[in-house]
Amino acid sequence: MWIAVIYLWAINALTILIFGWDKLRARRRKLRIPERRLLWLAALGGSLAALLGRWIFGHKTRKRGFSTWLYAITACHAGLCYLIVSHDLGALLQ
Repeated sequence: MWIAVIYLWAINALTILIFGWDKLRARRRKLRIPERRLLWLAALGGSLAALLGRWIFGHKTRKRGFSTWLYAITACHAGLCYLIVSHDLGALLQ
């Protein structure tokens, strides 16, 4: 269980750092991080940090396709969390 918690902390920290770094590079008009990589970070467990990064940095807020994918990933993560908590699947994962 602790491995999952540490992993989620790490992937969320990495995600928010990458979102901030990409925003900084955008302001300086340098080579950007592809949206696909940002979405992969969200899909690998950093969806909450991706949403937080969008809010803090005002990043990718006008990209409708990006927003749709990010919200879909976040909804899937929320659904998975609900299933784990409500069906006591946490005991099965141990």
